[in-house]
Parts: sequence; C-alpha cells; structure tokens
Amino acid sequence: MTNPMNRRNFIKGATMASVMSTLVSRAAAATAEDPLSIALVIPSPVADVGWGHALAEGLNVVKAAYGDAVQLTIVENIYEGPDADRIMNKIVAEGAKVLVAGSFGYQNGAMQIARRNPDVTVLHASGFMVAPNFSPFAAQYSQGTYLLGMAAAAVSKTGKLGSVSAFAIPELITSINAFALGAQAINPDIEVSVVWLNSWFDPAKAQEATKALAAQDCDVVFSNAQDTPSVVAQCEELGIYSFNLNSSMKTYAPKTYLGCVETDWSPFFKASIDAHVANTFTGANAFLGMAEGVVKMVDWSTDIPADTMSQIKETEAKIADGSFSPFTGPILKADGSDGVPAGSVMTTPEVISMDWHVKGVTTPLPN
Repeated sequence: MTNPMNRRNFIKGATMASVMSTLVSRAAAATAEDPLSIALVIPSPVADVGWGHALAEGLNVVKAAYGDAVQLTIVENIYEGPDADRIMNKIVAEGAKVLVAGSFGYQNGAMQIARRNPDVTVLHASGFMVAPNFSPFAAQYSQGTYLLGMAAAAVSKTGKLGSVSAFAIPELITSINAFALGAQAINPDIEVSVVWLNSWFDPAKAQEATKALAAQDCDVVFSNAQDTPSVVAQCEELGIYSFNLNSSMKTYAPKTYLGCVETDWSPFFKASIDAHVANTFTGANAFLGMAEGVVKMVDWSTDIPADTMSQIKETEAKIADGSFSPFTGPILKADGSDGVPAGSVMTTPEVISMDWHVKGVTTPLPN
C-alpha cells in the first residue's frame, strides 16, 4: 500500500503501516519476511502534477512490479531544514531500507543517515554528494528545455522570454541556459528574464512573478521546477505561452500550453531498488536524460510552425543518440566572456556544477 503523509500528522506520531508478505527471493528458495520499506520525502504536495507527482509515479511503478514485497510511504510538505532531518531519521529508525530524499536541501541530513546506516540505500534528488549507499540523481532537463526554447522563439512575437524559477542551483541554471540557447538557435536576438522565487511551492508568488514577466513583454514563460500549475494557469489567463518540467500541466492551459519536459523516474528507481534487493547497490551520480528513458517530450503545441517542429524533431533525435549537446560551443557567458570555446562540449561534471548564465539571460544570478 502507499501511505501519503504530511508533516503535521507524521510528527503527531503516525507510523508507517507494516504488512507481512513474501519478499522477492534472492536465491532459488523464497523466504517469508517483512516487506521492503521504501519511503519518499518531498517538500511539496504529491498533487496531480509537478515534481512530487513525478517522483511518486516513478515509485508506484516499482510498487506495482514488486507487489506486496514492498511497502511505499510518501511523506509530503516537508520543509528543508531540521524538521526534514528529524523526519528522515524517524523513517529509517522505523525500518525504511530505501529512502528517497526528494529535495536538494535534504542533502546533508540524508548523507548523515546514509553514513550511520550502511544497510540503507539513499537516493537524493539534485545533489552532488556520493557514498557507497548514497546516489544523487538529477534529470538532464536541459535536453528538453533546449527544444522548448526553439519552439518558444518560433511562437514569440516580442523576442522576450521569461522563467519563473525555484532556486538558483545548477540543475535549474542549466535548464534556463539551454532554454536560452535553443531559442537563440532560431532567433539569435532572443532575451530571457528570470524571477527566482526561492521556493518549490508558492502558488501566490508564482502567479505574481508570471504577471511581472508578462508586464516586461515576455510572451512565453518557462515554469522552472514550480511544483504547482500556477504559472501555466496564469499564462493561460494572460494569453501567453508556457511550458514546465516533470509532468504535463496541459489541462490547466489548454490554449496556450507549449509543451512539457516530462520525467519518468521509474527506470532509475527500479534499477536502484533491484540492486538494493540483490545487495549490489553502489552509489553513483546519476545524471539521466533521453538516452535512459527519463526525459521525454510531450504535449507539443500545434501552434509551433511545421518547419520549426521538423528542426526540433531532428535535434531531439541527435540529443537522444548523443551526437549533439545543448552545451556545444561557442557559448558566451552573460558578461560577454567565453563560456565554452568553439568546437568544445561541456562535460557532465561541468554541466552539473554550472553556476553562470549564458549571454541573452538578462537577469543576474542571486548571490
């Protein structure tokens, strides 16, 4: 069973349900024992769209594959900080053997748990720390946002694009940069403005940020890691295009939805949990994209011109087979200095640690 929980009822003392079942055999003869306890902790609601929803859906695929041999618990609305650390520790103390720490800000606490509990496998979203039983995982959103940048430039009348973004971490910086570079592949004069919310889930602030970008003549807005449909719904109301990450929000903007960079975490989660069950798990930095079946493009708008759509599909095929990277030089930084020389391609470690904007992104990064 899957138990959605939130901070309030968890801290009040609710504990994870325990169900007896026959665990998947690790040898020829199966033995009856407790189900493998898997826990997902996220900073926002699971809801019907967004980051939390995509993570939960990925684990539900694993749950379906293992059946009663696994128990999945979801703890939602957990702010990054001391509460998150206490709750993750409580989960592991109660028997969880696979912990999915679903937010960048959980990193330090989750790593401490991994070090104290070598029999627990920890999967951490968006981080960079690695240990034998600790794997950070992130999507190569940039592969998709480059393509949606191409689409945005083709439908934009003002040449000004915007992004409502959560936190200025490399994962989201690269998404914006690729968005700008894809747009510039169609229109070299494109500019991108960014509003940083410093929040994964704040519908009111997201709506106000969208209005502010529209007031600056941005007619396509990228909802960058906002775990709410507020941006796309506000864009629909304003009559401007939008797109987002993780899961489709088309139902909230049926007329002005440009597309979605969807994430399917089930291949990564299934492989990780299979390895845990087989006692072969080894921590590694998992930076996953189209080639791994994690990043997928869905819900392309019919407003995108046919010739641009053909270019997009050709580029998508090259990204998927590894013959093209969105971060292929020459690329200039926002300050005009060299970012990537002509003929060079950024390495994975360079992309993962990217802390600068490309030329055309007009909003300075926060300190």
